[in-house]
Amino acid sequence: MKTKTKISKQVKKKTNPILVETILLAKKSKGWLKVAGILSYPRRKRKNINLKDLNEKVKENGKYLFVGKILSLGEVNKKFEISALNYSEIAKEKLNKAGCKILNMIEEIKKNPDAKGLEIIE
Repeated sequence: MKTKTKISKQVKKKTNPILVETILLAKKSKGWLKVAGILSYPRRKRKNINLKDLNEKVKENGKYLFVGKILSLGEVNKKFEISALNYSEIAKEKLNKAGCKILNMIEEIKKNPDAKGLEIIE
């Protein structure tokens, strides 16, 4: 796990204000420190996931966190709660149509500062 000092140094190189705000919020809480470390990696190391892969990894009525962007390839046939850094527009539509609750990561950090009950999808 990265230290807060290392994360702070890497945040200075970021130009996306939403990403910087998310990392700084996540860094403040011990439960979110791992997520802050993952987000502070270079962009080329950040992951994306398609809905078909997401559907395979989640269970019905679970709470999940994906540290990256959710893309629209595939379908979802389960209801669950998902938080992610970003979503494609079509992925948002498909998740809403399936009855999933979607949040951005900043909302989840503010709502759940200890990251209790969240399963990180890697």
